[in-house]
Amino acid sequence: MENTATDFIREIVREDLRLGKNDGKVQTRWPPEPNGYIHVGHAKGFLLAYEIAQEFGGTFNLRFDDTNPAKEEQEFVDGIIEDMRWLGVDWRNVFFASDYFERLYEWAELLVQAGKAYVCDLSPEEVSAYRGTAIEKDGQVITPPGKNSPYRDRSPKESLDLFRRMRAGEFPDGARTLRAKIDMAHPNLNMRDPVMYRILRATHHRQGDAWCIYPTYDWAHGQSDAIEGVTHSTCDLGFENHRPLYDWFLDQLPIQTRPRQIEYGRLNLTHTVTSKRWLRQLVEGGHVDGWDDPRMPTLRGMRRRGYTPEGIRTFIRATGVTKSQGIVDAALLEHFQRQDLNLTSPRVMAVLDPVRLVVTNYAEEEVEWLDAVNNPEDPSAGTRKVPFSRELFIEREDFLEDPPSKFFRLAPGREVRLRYAYFVRCVDVVKDARGEITEIRCTYDPATRGGDAPDGRKVKATLHWVSAAHAVDLEARLYDSLFSNDDPTDVVAGKTWLDNLNPQSLVVTRGKGEPGLRDARPADRFQFERKGYFCLDPESSLDRPVFNRTVGLRDTWAKTQGAPG
Repeated sequence: MENTATDFIREIVREDLRLGKNDGKVQTRWPPEPNGYIHVGHAKGFLLAYEIAQEFGGTFNLRFDDTNPAKEEQEFVDGIIEDMRWLGVDWRNVFFASDYFERLYEWAELLVQAGKAYVCDLSPEEVSAYRGTAIEKDGQVITPPGKNSPYRDRSPKESLDLFRRMRAGEFPDGARTLRAKIDMAHPNLNMRDPVMYRILRATHHRQGDAWCIYPTYDWAHGQSDAIEGVTHSTCDLGFENHRPLYDWFLDQLPIQTRPRQIEYGRLNLTHTVTSKRWLRQLVEGGHVDGWDDPRMPTLRGMRRRGYTPEGIRTFIRATGVTKSQGIVDAALLEHFQRQDLNLTSPRVMAVLDPVRLVVTNYAEEEVEWLDAVNNPEDPSAGTRKVPFSRELFIEREDFLEDPPSKFFRLAPGREVRLRYAYFVRCVDVVKDARGEITEIRCTYDPATRGGDAPDGRKVKATLHWVSAAHAVDLEARLYDSLFSNDDPTDVVAGKTWLDNLNPQSLVVTRGKGEPGLRDARPADRFQFERKGYFCLDPESSLDRPVFNRTVGLRDTWAKTQGAPG
């Protein structure tokens, strides 16, 4: 793969290769925890690791850091694999940290025997209290020294005996932990005797009930990298202050290879959250319709909404790799989706808020099949036939009985073009008892078939439409931002981040589509002319197709950048 990208991480890899480090080898990995479905922020992480391996002729592996059976499920393992492959990523090996449990346990015993780890009887709350917390003083964040556990000076012999009995299942859950013996006054709280093992009776998705003690993420992570021979361990800045701990563990163990950890700024998007913990709250609280809700920033939510993997990859590359922790405008993601969809999506006509239009001078039984362009961006896509008849549907918003000066669509006495068909002129309207328009009556000019007048007269608007007799009944789900404000975590006093949910993030309408939509299959994408890009939802049925709006046609990001929309 040709290497054209550059950023500070790639420069580090280039320099390591120039210096002959790691025997000229590059090996990367992506280590998700299988406790939820992955989101677009995760995609930045695994695409970075994958593409670095590809660019430098290295190896990329997928490893599941499955150290917490209480929250992890095989469902998430399978889903993560599926989502990564959908985005175009593959790997040489799939590893699991749980496959290293025995070796990690043996290394933990080595630390105990060397007096560098001990069994502690403090409760989790007491451990946290003894470690202390960061405080702000004189404008600076400081970490006053913590307090030693009363069990810190246990002899290696006693701790080893207790640790083995922990593994044998002699103690109840949470009764004891194994902690590294580092420095309770260290300014980095992660170095204050971190927990390495806890007692937890939970069935593991791979190990079953073989273990009743489980390693913490911090104990398993760095050693798993070393076991596999990872050379460059990329992760977001949230792990920067964990690096000294990972290095300390590696310094104490008989490990031949040593990964180099490099941190980058995580990908945050406006109007959503990219935290698995918060996404889980949305799912479990019923605020969204599961992990694949099209409003979610999860990859399966984006896939269900109709996003293309190509558009996502282009967006992520455009955001770059920096140390910045800023928030990227979600309009940029939509911009790249719109660009990709514009090139690949067949055009169809669908009316989402229909009102009947009757062409009074058109024969009642007549039907014409008109040629319509499938994709003006792709001449090879050809054309399709759409039926034109006496009774049609148009968008209710395309007619005003008393239009303002700059409204150029249909109005009494006004002529407009029906796309691919004829000029029509409004001659009358029919209303119900409430005064609502139920029917618009028009005449058509047979000489304007195809959309142009032989006498050269012009119209100022072209409307989409569908034939009433041939229309497909459809449901359109119009998705908008999940949260109303740019940063959902920015809350006012007395409110929570959930109060920032956008009540208009989903609007459902019943519409009419051209007959070819009957042949659509789940995940098929279309441009509904003048309305936006839509994707057939997997919940659809033959008699009730459901289309999710992916993005609208208006490119707000391009407009703010002064670029063509």
